Amino acid sequence: MTEVKSGDTVQLHYTGTLADGTTFDSSEGREPLQFVVGSGQIIPGLDTAIPGMAEGEKKTVNIVADEAYGQVNPEMRQAVPREGIPADIPLEIGTQLQMQTPDGQAMPVTVVDVDEASVTLDANHPLAGKDLTFDIELVKVDAA
Repeated sequence: MTEVKSGDTVQLHYTGTLADGTTFDSSEGREPLQFVVGSGQIIPGLDTAIPGMAEGEKKTVNIVADEAYGQVNPEMRQAVPREGIPADIPLEIGTQLQMQTPDGQAMPVTVVDVDEASVTLDANHPLAGKDLTFDIELVKVDAA
């Protein structure tokens, strides 16, 4: 069997879990994830775990936060004056919102704190700072 190498297009099924066993994402019931190995399309720790695998192979990959979504960056949290947020926007902790950067890009944020004067928004990826485990099955390899 052909082993996967950088530049190959692969399809894989996966289930991603946190340290406490909670599943945060899975391809179950969906088409397999397809990407080019080594292209930076997926998190680095998973991308580097694929080379050397063969079609039909399964394995479990433990990925530290630095090789997943990185560490939590405190500069990605910002308190904004409450009066600057329209009244119809929900402000419960955990609510996902979308802001626009000065250059017009959409940026997802999460409400992490609310008081009378301000709302603290966090633009870190929800999985930042977390070690992840992936159970993967390589479904198909198209050699480069």
